[in-house]
Amino acid sequence: MFGLGPTELIVILIIALVIFGPSRLPKVGQSVGQALHAFRESTDKVQEEVQKSLDSATASPDETKS
Repeated sequence: MFGLGPTELIVILIIALVIFGPSRLPKVGQSVGQALHAFRESTDKVQEEVQKSLDSATASPDETKS
């Protein structure tokens, strides 16, 4: 995962705890999770569209008529 080991992740979490405080940390984590989920959905959609375009470009003329 991005070349980060467990030690680096712990340091990042401690810094986030100090910056945001224990009361806001769950909301920050939830926002980050939602952003990552939305990003993953959009990249999946783009990948599907590219795959459809490649499939239709490589299809034989007989397959595109039906």
